[in-house]
Amino acid sequence: MSRTSFAAFLVLFLAAGPLAAQEVSVHDVWAKATPEGAPMGAAFLTVDNLGGDDLLRSATSDVAEAVELHSHVMEDSVMRMRQIEGVPIPAGSTVAFKPGGLHIMLIGLHSALQAGSSFPMTLIFDKAGPVTVNVTVKAPTAGAHSN
Repeated sequence: MSRTSFAAFLVLFLAAGPLAAQEVSVHDVWAKATPEGAPMGAAFLTVDNLGGDDLLRSATSDVAEAVELHSHVMEDSVMRMRQIEGVPIPAGSTVAFKPGGLHIMLIGLHSALQAGSSFPMTLIFDKAGPVTVNVTVKAPTAGAHSN
């Protein structure tokens, strides 16, 4: 490859870099309202992976002391919540965080989550990087019949 061809290739490669970035779309982001003094809350969302395999590693928000990824697991015939280290988001997939399944725990709430309010939360993906979303707080009965 000549120097001119290599230089042209390099310019095109660098210019296309952002187009090759990992793409995730996060939507239907919400949390259940909590009563005053409640120590914990939960957030739910849907992730569409429009790119290659990725992993949701963690989440952060200023509304709580800690934010953890959780799943429900069956243990001795009892459904229990457990913190998980990450959620695989396979290429081309949609992964739903919903009541009774994957969810994001907000631990040590600084104040009650009030229906109709909202707050920012940042999701940290291995490849897509940080994605900040707006979490809408819904009535505590929202999603009660979701599985």
